[in-house]
Amino acid sequence: MFTFLKQKSLMVNVLIVLFLVAIIILLFFGSLDSLTKHGQYKKVPDVTGQNIEQARKMLEDKGFEVEIQDSIYIDTFPKLAVVKQIPEPNATVKVNRTIYLTINRSQPPMVEMPNLVGFTLRNAQMYLENLGLYLGDTTFRPDIAKNAVLEQRYKGEVIKTGTKIFMGSTIDFVLGNGVGDEEMLVPNLIGKKYYEVQSLLKGLGINYTSAIDEDVTDTMNAFIYRQSPTKYAPAPEGEKRFNKIKAGQNMDIYLSVKQVQADSTATEFQ
Repeated sequence: MFTFLKQKSLMVNVLIVLFLVAIIILLFFGSLDSLTKHGQYKKVPDVTGQNIEQARKMLEDKGFEVEIQDSIYIDTFPKLAVVKQIPEPNATVKVNRTIYLTINRSQPPMVEMPNLVGFTLRNAQMYLENLGLYLGDTTFRPDIAKNAVLEQRYKGEVIKTGTKIFMGSTIDFVLGNGVGDEEMLVPNLIGKKYYEVQSLLKGLGINYTSAIDEDVTDTMNAFIYRQSPTKYAPAPEGEKRFNKIKAGQNMDIYLSVKQVQADSTATEFQ
């Protein structure tokens, strides 16, 4: 008798459990549409160009979730504005769909200035654009390398390779305009100080390469003791024949701590 009662009680408990499970399943599936907002669709508003806070509020008010997916920098776009959205504007999606936004950075990233000296203007400009930099003013000076970059400048100063600057910055170039058409007499630099020679050659548009003796510690006050080409060209005895040079051509100059008299060396190194 007791065994029968125990079996009956067990069967009742099993039936109760099955009934409760059935109720739970029915409740779950009955509320599934409500939980997933089944059948509720809306068009995604266009928030491109809007400030991130305004865009977030608009989307959340429409029942969408918002997540910032990425940030980039576009100098023509307002800071912290939405650059891109996924799904795209006017797409029809469920109300609780997450909208992923790409925003414009509030500050441009830093880039390293490359060494563009020696590049042609066209190639240098392409290199700048690939880094997000812009070509500014171009000026010219006499040099045999026509349309080649001789100097790269930022805010009026020569900028060194590797210097970090903001993306979107403007770089100015000094370019060579080729060798001049007119010839001039080669100046006699012997005995002059280096800083004087720099100013003189720059004014004449003549480039130079300097060789410095080991004992020189103050370059600017060192003396020129040799130059090539020299003032005079080889000529028959008793006759002076001047060497000539064009703007944009190069001279070699040699520096020493000892001053040499110009008159005694004008023809020494021919």
